[in-house]
Amino acid sequence: MSRLRRMPRQQQPARPARRRSYDQFCATARALDSVGDRWTLLIVRELLAGPRRYTDLHADLPGVSTDVLASRLKDMEQGGLAVRRRLPPPAAAAVYELTERGLGLLPVLTALAAWGAPSLGERRPTDAVRAHWFALPLLRALDGLTHGGVLEVRLPEGDFHIRTGAGAEEGKVYGYGPADRPDACLVLGAEAALELARGACTLAAAVEDGRAEVLGEGPLAVELRDGRSART
Repeated sequence: MSRLRRMPRQQQPARPARRRSYDQFCATARALDSVGDRWTLLIVRELLAGPRRYTDLHADLPGVSTDVLASRLKDMEQGGLAVRRRLPPPAAAAVYELTERGLGLLPVLTALAAWGAPSLGERRPTDAVRAHWFALPLLRALDGLTHGGVLEVRLPEGDFHIRTGAGAEEGKVYGYGPADRPDACLVLGAEAALELARGACTLAAAVEDGRAEVLGEGPLAVELRDGRSART
């Protein structure tokens, strides 16, 4: 008697994975349903400076696996926090950028940075660092400036720039690397940046004792250096 072949089971179409939810009718719980997963808010931190390619995001998020990063980006797209688009030639690269809803997380990230700054003590050997990670903590120290403009921040770890004052474009509060035409430059070390973020000192005091240096002669530079308005 010939053996009967076992017929393969008919495969059922895969169901889309259902995102985990707290299932609570609460604004905080709903927010955490969208951004409470590990790495999501850090991806938002990276995209607050503008559109980024997947490879750039992966490079500036040490420790995240490619699978997790892809999954989080997909969730952010489905949740209306980010979109993926292709840049026109000659770049012709795909980038991710925040939607208006995603950009609305800036105050959340700024508050978290202010809350977490006191816990930044001595840097551990395993701690990665990128210069632009100091942008959010510094925003609070620079809040309330009379003169708006582009401030280039130079740290030993690298450069980034911050748009200050009421003239800062929404969604473009800080950016990677040097600025094209900065209104002022701030040169300081990581420790001085942390003290400013914690509110342990003012920028004028850091400049006076040599822990920071402000370059430039325009109104923004004068206000940063002197701690007062440079109105003429």
